[in-house]
Amino acid sequence: MRIRPVLAAPAAAAFALLLLAGTGTPAAVAAGPAALPTCRESAVSVSAAPGATAHAVRIGVTNRSGRACVVNRIPTVTFGDLDGAALPVPPVESAPYRLAAKGSAYAAVRTLDPAATETRTVAYLTVAADPSHYGRSFDAASVGSPGGILVWEPVTTLWQPTRAAADAALAATVR
Repeated sequence: MRIRPVLAAPAAAAFALLLLAGTGTPAAVAAGPAALPTCRESAVSVSAAPGATAHAVRIGVTNRSGRACVVNRIPTVTFGDLDGAALPVPPVESAPYRLAAKGSAYAAVRTLDPAATETRTVAYLTVAADPSHYGRSFDAASVGSPGGILVWEPVTTLWQPTRAAADAALAATVR
């Protein structure tokens, strides 16, 4: 399984990069997308359900707080006790994704590459809205795989504004 390293909180990283480059000040950081705080894990809820196609899972995040905040634009999805996380499609770097107060975002995950000649089977997957969060685990039956989740080179879309957009993004980038 290919892995994506878990990344540091995007707001802190952006601030550090600006300071190291000598071009940033706290005022400059406040003006950019990292101006919003990273969503606290207790302020968001994550969900997972069967996807639109075989070996796909729909995931979501909802900001339950009354203030906008940011999560990483790449959902962190891990599988049982396997190392690594689903890779983003298209391949991109981490960046903040704004969640409005009471707002939601969605992503689609493909757990099994259609060309896979090998697989692993896990009993659960874990979804986190941001790599700084522990996330929530969902058993295989709850995501439509009662016999276990088949995994090989899993990929995830970036957070999208609707479920339909997440399904379309997965279909467009995974052939």
